Amino acid sequence: MGALTVVVSYSYNPLFNKMLSEFVESGLFDCVKVVCDRPVEFQLPRCSYFVADSLLSGQTLKEILDGVKTEYLLLLHDAMYVSFEPKAIGRLIGTAVSSGAGLVYSDFYDETEKTKTVHPLNDYQIGSIRDDFDFGAMILFSIKAIRNALKKHGQISPVVFAGLYDLRLKVSIDNPVYHINEPLYSVIRDIEPSDEKRHFAYVDPKNIDVQKEMEAVFTDYLKKIEAYIPYECLRETNVSKDSFPVMASVIIPVKNRKNTINGAIKSVLSQKTDFPFNIIVVDNHSKDGTTSILTRLTGQYPAVKHIIPAKTDLGIGGCWNEALYSPFCGRYAVQLDSDDLYSSPHTLKRIIDTLQRDNYAMVIGSYTIVDFDLNVMPPGLIDHREWTDNNGHNNALRINGLGAPRAFDTTIIRNIGFLNVSYGEDYAASLRICREYRIGRIFDSIYLCRRWEGNTDAVLSLEDTNRNNYFKDKIRTNEIIARQAIKKGSTGRKG
Repeated sequence: MGALTVVVSYSYNPLFNKMLSEFVESGLFDCVKVVCDRPVEFQLPRCSYFVADSLLSGQTLKEILDGVKTEYLLLLHDAMYVSFEPKAIGRLIGTAVSSGAGLVYSDFYDETEKTKTVHPLNDYQIGSIRDDFDFGAMILFSIKAIRNALKKHGQISPVVFAGLYDLRLKVSIDNPVYHINEPLYSVIRDIEPSDEKRHFAYVDPKNIDVQKEMEAVFTDYLKKIEAYIPYECLRETNVSKDSFPVMASVIIPVKNRKNTINGAIKSVLSQKTDFPFNIIVVDNHSKDGTTSILTRLTGQYPAVKHIIPAKTDLGIGGCWNEALYSPFCGRYAVQLDSDDLYSSPHTLKRIIDTLQRDNYAMVIGSYTIVDFDLNVMPPGLIDHREWTDNNGHNNALRINGLGAPRAFDTTIIRNIGFLNVSYGEDYAASLRICREYRIGRIFDSIYLCRRWEGNTDAVLSLEDTNRNNYFKDKIRTNEIIARQAIKKGSTGRKG
């Protein structure tokens, strides 16, 4: 048996043919298979085409794997040109052999006509289960690991878009996934989607068929690793024995937002409700004049409660904890970021009515992305219609966020608390809640989320993006382990 088969998606860019020639001339590969949407003639030895719509298709991958006669499969995707560093292939295969990994990937170089920049990737964790986890432009699979995984966990699902995702998840169940922290190749890509488009791909209505497949594949994976929680196991909230000064508190952590905080607070003060509410603003030691604005508003409106924490090391999650555990906090705690606005005077009442109607531990609404002047920006409405009552709490582990605004039963969220960080604190709390409790959804836009250069949703550097993604993968890792423990505990009690 030879060492390596390469499978690559065809590109009509002239650089693609140059890459194929270099592959063949290198002598490193026993076979090169090109997946293309129509027959293409190659005047190259050991190079053949495979007609299929997509390399992501389960049927395509099955047919390719049935014909592989080598020990390893190198899968190239999402690039029009790849060139290898010296001894890169030996490094990939050597790592697979020494680590026993079922899947190996490495850092790479982003290359243009004038620059060559290192593109680092994240290590793979138990929680690195997003379908868009970044492996770079190529992945090395052990054929033995693939055969064993498919024999034990079932063949690749007959899906159109999620075949590679299914294969990767099944291989990862019993085999290490190894990241080489070294750039082993250079990439010239076709035009990439923007960070904004990639971030919201799972809520784009055009991707509904893709997302349904991804969810089905992922749900099957959760069942195989015993981290799946049936909907019937989720609870409603009990009547709280705590006493509260008001029915609802809108919580606004803020730091240096003199241009937006007044508007945020006024959007809450304009709410029309049949219950008492207040606004708890946790001022995280602002230096730009925000504090004086809050002092003035507190004097004008008794419903505004201004808290300046004693600690100076709080993130957004820490500020939320300050509000939750304060004597001002109401029966329900409702989110409003200091950049944002409620979109109508009925937002707060609708949220509280939804929480109470079905005894939810948490309710999440929908929002519209706007600029600083409230003009709608693409992609517009973010409503998370991928959520279903039966499986949303499981699929939440696959996606990167659950939406806004978020509202909580105060007694429950006090028992959980927020991580003292400024990214992912809401996601961690939401996953913890939906592990045990039912979550309600509002699919109409009730909130305006402003994007502007100064806020935390501005375009991030690669390093910041990697750090954020790694942190959320860590959150998922911890949550999966916790859910597996529930399964083991219930199994133990039955025995």
